[in-house]
Amino acid sequence: MSSILSNSNNGDAQGVGSGVASPAPTFSPLYQQIKALIMQRLEAGEWKPGELIPSEVELGSRFKVSQGTVRKAIDELAAENLVVRRQGKGTFVATHHETQAQFRFLRLMADSDEPQRPENKILEVKRVRAPAEVARQLDVKSGDSVIFIRRVKYFNGVPIILEEIWLPGAIFKGLTAERLVEYKGPLYGLFESEFGTRMIRAEERIRAVGADPESAEILGVPPNTPLLSVERASFTYGDKPVEMRRGLYLTTNHHYQSELS
Repeated sequence: MSSILSNSNNGDAQGVGSGVASPAPTFSPLYQQIKALIMQRLEAGEWKPGELIPSEVELGSRFKVSQGTVRKAIDELAAENLVVRRQGKGTFVATHHETQAQFRFLRLMADSDEPQRPENKILEVKRVRAPAEVARQLDVKSGDSVIFIRRVKYFNGVPIILEEIWLPGAIFKGLTAERLVEYKGPLYGLFESEFGTRMIRAEERIRAVGADPESAEILGVPPNTPLLSVERASFTYGDKPVEMRRGLYLTTNHHYQSELS
């Protein structure tokens, strides 16, 4: 991917169907090269979240490849939730403001079919110097400014998730407790619309733990109640880490659901 991107800064067709030599040989299939070029345009903000991207025919003409090659690249981007196809309307850049996308990174599901009404309570927001482990996860220097958020997520009025979130201070300047309290949409939607940062993938580590006294009190359960500890690193374009999160999940009436393919 890197060799394609490095050759596309001054012209989309360079390195793809133009015969121009690349600095290093490229062995990926042609549709993968087109996917990389589209990803570069997304990262550069040429097409913003929620916007319609050019048609497959237009992209084929732009990159000097067949419509079928473009379609295959778009298929992969859609499978990765980076774009969304809408019948009769075209292909749009995916956004965290869409209802379906709001639960892409939240895998805790209710055991019953009862509708779930989520709400958040902010416990703490502060700007601190990054501890060594947080700095390593966020790829910043130890001691750099980071934002720490602690909140509780409720479903139907019951506390279910206690979360600690760390964000790079340089990216999220102006993020305050007041802004988080007044914002009623998904957190990643706020990051996307107000800070120009879109989460596109995440890595998680899950283990079983017992509730410590403070967490137990917040979640309204006895100490040592079994919880799921979910540690997440979230990334934006270019595989840049922009969030570190640890959540304690109460699974008495909920379960963690993951789709494998």
